[in-house]
Amino acid sequence: MCGLSAIYSYGAKAPPVDQWELNKISDHMTVRGPDGEGQWISRNGKLGLAHKRLAIIDTSDQGAQPMALLDDRGQEMLLITYNGEIYNFEELREELLQQGHRLTTRSDTEVLLHLYDRYGADMVEKLRGMYAFVIWDNRCNGIFMARDPFGIKPLYYSDDGQTIRIASQVKALLAGNKTGGTPDPAGHVGFFLLGYVPEPHTLYADVQAVPSGTTIWLEEGGNRKTNNFFDVRKHLADRVTNPYEGEIAPKLRDVLTSSVRDH
Repeated sequence: MCGLSAIYSYGAKAPPVDQWELNKISDHMTVRGPDGEGQWISRNGKLGLAHKRLAIIDTSDQGAQPMALLDDRGQEMLLITYNGEIYNFEELREELLQQGHRLTTRSDTEVLLHLYDRYGADMVEKLRGMYAFVIWDNRCNGIFMARDPFGIKPLYYSDDGQTIRIASQVKALLAGNKTGGTPDPAGHVGFFLLGYVPEPHTLYADVQAVPSGTTIWLEEGGNRKTNNFFDVRKHLADRVTNPYEGEIAPKLRDVLTSSVRDH
């Protein structure tokens, strides 16, 4: 696991990113990423990204985050802070190479950047794995957030209408001292009734979870688009009725074998 964090001052009246706050949020997740850390703040002070790294796939410094994808002029076009593992990243990497993309690392992080560059928000349809990430698109001054279909990797945010703060843990957001002042009754009731806090609620009214299988696009000025790209309930409703009994066991065996292998 890694710890990602971001602060985006998207509103016209939003103050610049407070580096002290970003540091406090990120440092509260050091236990999630003991192998390295990184931080990036835009020149205009509108965006800050940070990362605590647990190196798994590409353990070299080339896999450090936040990671940038440069344009033809050598300028930062896309940046990402990411937590997770993409199980099919090697085949996606090969596909990108055949399409003419130049990849210089063996990390799945770089694959995500190039997938976004090529497919935009539709990139999530190609991913198989557990993930939560934030991508900054410098071409249109917006951030793209995504969480895996089953919500294996956590992703939380607090949005006051001018600034959005994002992190892998609720307590990390609280450490920045700008969120968490008011309890969320629904979150507390859910915990006592169900034994867990039902998402997107948390224990705090101003902190929400990005729902599993969801992407959020937020651009300068506040325009946003939320898309639920995967809903297990819909898949169950659309399942084939009365399948041929002889097909069930082999298909189930293949799916389970593949899942165990990838995990």
